Amino acid sequence: MYVLAHGAGAGMDHPFMDAVANALNDREVGTFRYEFPYMEQGKNRTDTPAVAAARVREAVAEAAQAAPRVPLFAGGKSFGGRMTSTAQAQAPLDGVRGLAFLGFPLHPPGRAGIERAVHLHEVRVPMLFIQGTRDDFAQPELLNQVVESLAAEVTLHPVQGGDHSFKMLKSTGRSAQDVMTEIADALALWIASIVSGKPATRAS
Repeated sequence: MYVLAHGAGAGMDHPFMDAVANALNDREVGTFRYEFPYMEQGKNRTDTPAVAAARVREAVAEAAQAAPRVPLFAGGKSFGGRMTSTAQAQAPLDGVRGLAFLGFPLHPPGRAGIERAVHLHEVRVPMLFIQGTRDDFAQPELLNQVVESLAAEVTLHPVQGGDHSFKMLKSTGRSAQDVMTEIADALALWIASIVSGKPATRAS
């Protein structure tokens, strides 16, 4: 079961979230989607990290109750993934075996830095970064630097040519379905590797 948080600008029923859930379902991975308080209230400003992390913790607890004895993983798209790792860094999320990020927002566009990754050093479960190589929220060289610095087991899966939303240039000839297949395959295989006790490689 993947506890899947949405990004900053769209809720849990966004087409990308639907596509991820459907693709993972086809690979025998369930998803538990939820919304942060600001999205429920129709606000434009995201919640504070403390409020968002508390909601992550609530969602993980609900997912565990809904699917007892099922291995739990957590993460999400952009802001949702970062708030999940923030919660995990503060105190381990009960039962969560690993964190998977769909476009980790390492820095704002045009303001390169790694300050947003500092808390990841407190995470002790395996992590998966699925990241577009054209993502303006994460320069590849900086993300590689972060991945190499972390003590936890980390896997980096670059989506060649993808931007922060995993959209491709037309020149690549790759469709949105092609990209979603790649994302879902990478995520499902990583989950299977953790469950089987054979961790994925540190980076790829």
